[in-house]
Amino acid sequence: MASEKAAVIPKKKLAQKLGISRSALYYQSRKKVKDEALKQEIVEVMDSNPAYGYRRVAMALELNGKKILRVMRNNGLKPRICRRKWAKKKDLGLPIAHYDNHLKHLEINNHNIAWAADFTYIRYGDHFLYLATVIDIYGQEIIGSAISNRHNRFLVKAAAIDAIKKRGVLPQYFHSDQGSEYQSEEHADYLTGLGVIVSMSKKGSPWENGYQESFYSNFKLELQNTNRFETEEQLIENIYRQMYYYNNIRIKTKLKMPPSKYYALAVKG
Repeated sequence: MASEKAAVIPKKKLAQKLGISRSALYYQSRKKVKDEALKQEIVEVMDSNPAYGYRRVAMALELNGKKILRVMRNNGLKPRICRRKWAKKKDLGLPIAHYDNHLKHLEINNHNIAWAADFTYIRYGDHFLYLATVIDIYGQEIIGSAISNRHNRFLVKAAAIDAIKKRGVLPQYFHSDQGSEYQSEEHADYLTGLGVIVSMSKKGSPWENGYQESFYSNFKLELQNTNRFETEEQLIENIYRQMYYYNNIRIKTKLKMPPSKYYALAVKG
């Protein structure tokens, strides 16, 4: 029995039948091909930068953000690491510290005007490591750091000294919270002796040092499970790798580039 061939309708007649232009028959298929190619590019960027949302992906690919958002939504592409919303706490009305918050009404319009410092704990097995960092507020770059098994005045001072050595200049203001480590003579008097104005957040007001709060929030998420490392040395190495990634590779949305590149351009210009 002879096989019957299906009738092929010419695209011109099919378009007339559907009440659309002939070019519209090609549009969807071409668009799908382009979107599929773009999807692969997006996936490659997100694999290397698991916390990137559509804005940073668009910056990395130098493409329109709306287009990236559409393709990501259509393909269910989301950052593998998402930051929790940081709830702003109420001012508890606690007494003002010996050091005022000089940054409250300060216009920070250049690098090295104000640096902010803080430290955080990183759990490893049954104990903690403590990471102290110093950030240049204007460019959001981590410029000083120190790691220790103890959180004390020597830890925070080591991070401050590291920042001064790396930048080769002193800031006008050095901001932190009112932790005893930062109020100690070892740290505060060291800075004032150099001619730096010490600034501190009001007690119970962590959002007044939100520069560091924001960094640590992202940093811990992107560092992920610390117990996957076999030794403490491996963990420390990856802490420094993560800071390098933050400074030199990870695009800062506000800057549209990594912080270290932003500083390098400012120094050149």
